[in-house]
Amino acid sequence: MARSRHRTARKSGFGWTRSRGADDEPPAEALDEETDEEADAGDEALVRAVSGAGSDGGKSPAPPLSPEAQALRTRLDALRQLVGLSRTRLDGKTLAEAGRVLDEAAARRGLSAQHTVVAVAGATGSGKSTLFNALAGVQISETGLRRPTTAAPIACSWSDGAAGLLDRLEIPGRLRRRPRETSEAEALRGMVLVDLPDLDSALGVHREHVDRVLALVDAVVWVVDPEKYADAVLHERYLRPLAGHAEVTFVVLNQVDRLPGEAADLVLDDLRRLLDEDGIALGEHGEPGATVLGLSALTGEGVAELRELLGQFTQEKGAATRRIAADVDRAAARLRPLYVADGHSGPSGPEIGEAARAEFEDRLAEAVGAHAAGLAAERAWRRNAGKACGTPWLRLWRWYEGRRAPRSLAGLSALAVIGRSTTPAAVPVEEEVTARQRVEQAVRTVADEAAVGLPEPWAQAVRETAVRGAARLPEALDELAVTLGPAVPAPGAKPPRPAWWPAAVLAQAAMTLVQVFGGLWLVGQIAGVLEPKLLPPVLFMVAGIVGGPLVEWACSIAARGPARRYGQDAERRLRQAAAGCGRARVLEPVAAELLRYREVREQYATVSAGGTKLSTTRQ
Repeated sequence: MARSRHRTARKSGFGWTRSRGADDEPPAEALDEETDEEADAGDEALVRAVSGAGSDGGKSPAPPLSPEAQALRTRLDALRQLVGLSRTRLDGKTLAEAGRVLDEAAARRGLSAQHTVVAVAGATGSGKSTLFNALAGVQISETGLRRPTTAAPIACSWSDGAAGLLDRLEIPGRLRRRPRETSEAEALRGMVLVDLPDLDSALGVHREHVDRVLALVDAVVWVVDPEKYADAVLHERYLRPLAGHAEVTFVVLNQVDRLPGEAADLVLDDLRRLLDEDGIALGEHGEPGATVLGLSALTGEGVAELRELLGQFTQEKGAATRRIAADVDRAAARLRPLYVADGHSGPSGPEIGEAARAEFEDRLAEAVGAHAAGLAAERAWRRNAGKACGTPWLRLWRWYEGRRAPRSLAGLSALAVIGRSTTPAAVPVEEEVTARQRVEQAVRTVADEAAVGLPEPWAQAVRETAVRGAARLPEALDELAVTLGPAVPAPGAKPPRPAWWPAAVLAQAAMTLVQVFGGLWLVGQIAGVLEPKLLPPVLFMVAGIVGGPLVEWACSIAARGPARRYGQDAERRLRQAAAGCGRARVLEPVAAELLRYREVREQYATVSAGGTKLSTTRQ
């Protein structure tokens, strides 16, 4: 009866298996009688696997997340945000590893959390298939002298509901097995053990199987032998790149029965030394890290200890979380140069400093000619003051000169038309080129200042943003110079007059009247109409002649302050307009780019924070 029971065929998501005679086919009678029941059982197992439930078909509510799982979810969300914010700044190849980690994490979290997938990997002749059979308690994987013996991954599951996980590993139903039903097997309930082909196989397809499965399993048992435990392929291609996965790594020195006396301990110590050089933390003295032990799969020495460690490891149900966390750590380490640079920035992150902003605005004001416009406005104010407060005779003289000027300039303009010279036209062109160069220099300076302390991809993005924004900046500044610059001295737009100007005009009129009165008085005396008294009319005339220029001089002194303030106000308006144009086209886009970098930097800090601390310690 016992033999018959062991040979009974089963199918529950793993394919047809037997505890003995795995190559035999199930009897046709059993297949005909149990078709409906097995189909239902297979469907339920698939539902349980996809839903991540155990053996209850997902009917019971999902258990609450552990602190490690909650921390991992936060890190994965941050990594997803990081990739999304960086797609337009970094190339797809750079983000491919992070995208793969997100995809594999989503796929693993969508499957059974009650199972732990452990791969048994090793080089040719290490005895991994023998160890695989010893843990299963039955001959499942072929062993022998022929190399390679294992041609494709073979899976053995200690419980139902792992069909989705095995489908993800692309292990067909004919290579899915069940272990012998013993009391020892109960301790491994929930574990899915996968025997891999030789990692140093001469066949490329075998190595492809190894690389593909190792990227998807929750933990790995590396099997080495006393002859090839220091093999360069094992350490350089596998152990060293997976150094961050120490907590989901078991390193087993097999065939210790071949080592006499204390040689096994010496080899184990040398193996630990090599693992330490590979950067793999060793889980000694209760610390988290890889488990290293020696055993003999052929004689059974140490197999029970490994089975106990794997059982405890499986019952913790945290291997998948630790494996994904290690993958996130490795992806974060590779992305670090893209988000963290050796440069330093302010406590609130990279930003455009006040000094850089002020220098940028000064350069734009210089390019647009704000200072010259202010001086022109000041001169216009003082000139207008002189026209209002000057003596009538001086104003008549200026009027006469103004009438003569167009006739004098007409001949000059005619000569310019006849013999047009390139020299006058070269001055505005040269000024325009100089102004454009100043604008470009200002943009480069502020972009370089903003890019200080940024990783190269983001520094380049800041520079490109500044260049794009400054593409039409010189033309915009030219428009400002045309619209705001000449508006100050233009006809019909006279500067405002202070409140004391009417008094000054009246005083100047009074001085003029005094001159006229003294002159008429003197003429009347000369004509004999008035009584000859020379001194009074002369005094009146001298008072008027001297008083007029004195009033004009006093007005010019009093006009200096208002004229200066008026010029400064005109310069400030043009400077503010140029600064506003520069802010809208350059500073604000650059600030937005720096804000995006701060956002991705915060997301990266969340991704990389607490990496190895998320794992639990195996006691």
